[in-house]
This record gives sequence, C-alpha cells and structure tokens, in this order.
Amino acid sequence: MKFNNPAVAVFAAAMTALLSVSIANADSVKIGFLGGFTGPIESLTPPIQKGADLAVSEVNAAGGVNGSSIEIVAGDTTCVDATEAANAADRLVNSEGVAAIVGALCSGSTISAANNAAIPAGVVMISPASTSPAVSSMDDNDLVFRTVPSDSYQGESMAKLLLAKGINTIAITYINNDYGKGFAEALENAYSGMGGTVAANEAHEDGKADYRAEIGSLASSGAEHLVVLGYADGSGQTIIRQAIEGDDFSNFIGGDGMVAQSLIDGVGAEALEGMILTSAGSPAGTGLDRFTAIQQGAGVEDSVYMAQSYDAAFLLALAMQQKGSNDREGMSAALRAVASPPGEVIYPGDWAKAVEILSGGGEVNFEGATGSHDFNENGDVSGIINENVIQDGKIMLVGEIM
Repeated sequence: MKFNNPAVAVFAAAMTALLSVSIANADSVKIGFLGGFTGPIESLTPPIQKGADLAVSEVNAAGGVNGSSIEIVAGDTTCVDATEAANAADRLVNSEGVAAIVGALCSGSTISAANNAAIPAGVVMISPASTSPAVSSMDDNDLVFRTVPSDSYQGESMAKLLLAKGINTIAITYINNDYGKGFAEALENAYSGMGGTVAANEAHEDGKADYRAEIGSLASSGAEHLVVLGYADGSGQTIIRQAIEGDDFSNFIGGDGMVAQSLIDGVGAEALEGMILTSAGSPAGTGLDRFTAIQQGAGVEDSVYMAQSYDAAFLLALAMQQKGSNDREGMSAALRAVASPPGEVIYPGDWAKAVEILSGGGEVNFEGATGSHDFNENGDVSGIINENVIQDGKIMLVGEIM
C-alpha cells in the first residue's frame, strides 16, 4: 500500500529484504511505523509519526546506525480493524523486511499486529501510544514494549483529578475495544475506590452516525459530567456533539484519545470551553528540554504522543548500534541494555555521543523526551499523566496530575 498524503508518505526503498536475510550490511535499514492513518485517529497519527521522523533525521545526519541510514516504512492499521492491522504488520515484517517497528498506536492494533506478524517473526515493537492494560499481559517473547504508561495508571490519575475538583459523580461511555474497556475499568475501580460514584458505565461501538440512544441512557443516570473514552475523529466527537445538541450533557471529560484539535474544530470551541482531558506527559528536565529544542528547530508543532514516538525510534536505533548489527536477532536484549542503568546518560540530540561511547565498548542509558525508560518484565514504563483543558479553542497543558 502506498500513501499519497505527504504526512504518511512511505520513503523509497533502498534495498530488498527477506525475513530470513540479515540487513546488517545494507546501505539502509528499514524501521516500520504502524498507525491509524485512516479511521478515528487519522488527525493524531501524522504528528506522532513526525516524532519518529525527528529521531531518524538526527541519526541519519550523524552517520546512521552501524553505518546505515534509516528509512521509515509506514503501514495503516485503521485503528479499529484488527485484520487491517495484521495485514499492515505482515507487509512491513515479511515484504519490507523491517528490523523493528514503532507502533502500533491503538491498543487493539498493537495486539493484532504483534500476534499475527511481529511475534512469529521475532520483530520488536515499541508502541508510543497503546495504553491498554491488555498489552502488559501478552505472551510476546519479550518483543512488545511501550514508551507510554498503561491506562491502569491513567485511570487512577483521572479519578484523583476529578475528585480533587469536586466532581463526585460521573457517567462513563467507552469505545468497545481493548483501549476503551481497559481505561473504563481502571477509572471506575479507582474512582469508586476513592469515594466517587459512577452512575453509569456503558460501552459504545465506533463508526455509528447516531448515538442518541446511548446518550439518553447515560443522561438518565442523573450524572452531570460525562467521561468520553473514545477517539477525537470518531465516536468521541460524535457523542459529544449529539449530547450538546440534545441538551443531555454540557460537562465533558476525555482521555488521551480525545486530545486533538480536530475535536474542537468539529464540535466548536465555545461548547467545549473548560473540558478536561488527560494524557501521558513528559517530566521536566534535560530530556524534555532537548527534545523541545529539536522540535522547535524543525518547526514542528507539539502533539500528543509525539515525544513518546521520538523516544521509541531513538531507542530502536540505539539497540541496533549497541549490538553492532541492524538485524532482528538480539534486539530486545539490546533494547533493555540501552534503556536502563548502568551506562552514561544519553539525551535527545546525543546520537553522535552515543555512537562514540558504544564504539569504544562503553554502555549508555537513554533518558528520553518522556523521561526514563526502565522497562519492566512486561515491557512497560512508569510515567506521568498530565491534565489538559480546552481554553479559547485550544488544548492547553495544565500540568502533571499529582
């Protein structure tokens, strides 16, 4: 599949790679990027890929990885179709011969891509955006990682935030997939456990034109605040618009899948003024400062999970450099080695420094744009969750939820 949109352009192939053939000595090495270029997160996906592009540009400008330049090859999962996700991953793994994959973004897509293509072929995946707790429990042969914390943590953080604001009763609507189910369960358990009341917690299907029946059921619970765990370009936007039109709800809270300007453009700034949104964030410090400088220097506007994508691509390049080859074998062990102590700390922008250290037999410890990536046994990382709010037609960062 080829994309005509520049934001999802697939870089021209510089080599032919088969599953059983090492790519260590090629002039270039391919890294896959799996995202929902069509479907309910289509406005979120290109900026997230841009994060990976920034890392690759830095690596290539400094001589590449083991002397090879990196090419990013993109695949469209649609976010909501497990078969499309599996097919896209199969193309990257078995036709394009990628060494590793950044992605997927939606949790169900990551699970499908991993189980059907990446795990059987021994290909490491690092998702910058898949937050479902279900990703943690995969039987993945230590091949599936993520640079974003689980929704077990985001749900707890949202619960703390809402109760601290005096919001003691909520209704929840969640998209009926791995992401929505996991997030809704985590939120309900944490919120109820802290003394809040979940008046309703109901699933919805993505892609419908009319959610008025579902909205009516939620409104009948008596809750004044509706938590929408969906996607900004899909069900989430439609539900909020129709809830406003029917005068069913006027107070909304959203998870990370709703953090997109397209939500405001589609519903209207005035109607969404003050809406609370949560998303994974970056701790203050050198890593974030360095990434911000790189991002601004490239003229790239910040976006949700862009920094996590940069870190994922940089880590994959570091892993290949550490093990001295660009093939798939040994990638997960090398990834763990460069992501954790001991070793000299490497920040965004330090690719040339990292190569020098590794070439001399030293060790490195990457502290990325989103902080430490000390992967646990499930390939998960700790992290922070931010509060955001819609003000004057823009999504504004409030700060870390403590």
